[in-house]
Amino acid sequence: MSSHAQDTRNADAHEASIALSAVLGKNLRRLRIRRGHSLERLAKLSGVSRAMLGQIETGKSTPTIGLLWKVASALDVPFVNLLSTQETHGPVVLRRDKAKLLSSPDGQFTSRALFPLDRERRVEFYELRLAPNHRENADAYAPATRANLIVVRGSIEIGVAQAPPIILGEGDAIVFLADVEHSYRNPGQTDAVLYLVMSYVDFVG
Repeated sequence: MSSHAQDTRNADAHEASIALSAVLGKNLRRLRIRRGHSLERLAKLSGVSRAMLGQIETGKSTPTIGLLWKVASALDVPFVNLLSTQETHGPVVLRRDKAKLLSSPDGQFTSRALFPLDRERRVEFYELRLAPNHRENADAYAPATRANLIVVRGSIEIGVAQAPPIILGEGDAIVFLADVEHSYRNPGQTDAVLYLVMSYVDFVG
């Protein structure tokens, strides 16, 4: 890749990050006020500091995936509600180089929404990537939320609550209730790529 092409890609990624921060801030403030929570109360409910919540609302910080899950759970809304933008009509192309990626603090785990972030949905579709030997822990989702996952590259170890870990290889799929704590671990030496479909029984609009 040429230096110019790399600079262009980096600039696009930076712009996407800024846009994501603005969307997150606007949605968090709207949902917090709709629930009647102060920053202090939401901080207590979510376990996320008031200072961090304030930075997110003002677009000064793009939080990690784990932090967003905590906030969404405290607000009792699906994860995507924090990312929603204006509703779109007609075909929507989601370019990889324009993707709004969420990642773990160390960058070893990333999540990309494979659907327009334009409104609340009962079903969400994600691409997940895990670096070698990385383990990602996920908090419990809303009651009766169902996860359907397929491994498209590498292998993955799935841990669901207290059940024995399950190893999946390329092409293997699993369906489980995600309303309990669960985890993903890449036991391999190369990046693992997964597709994840989340199905919600209901949500608060």
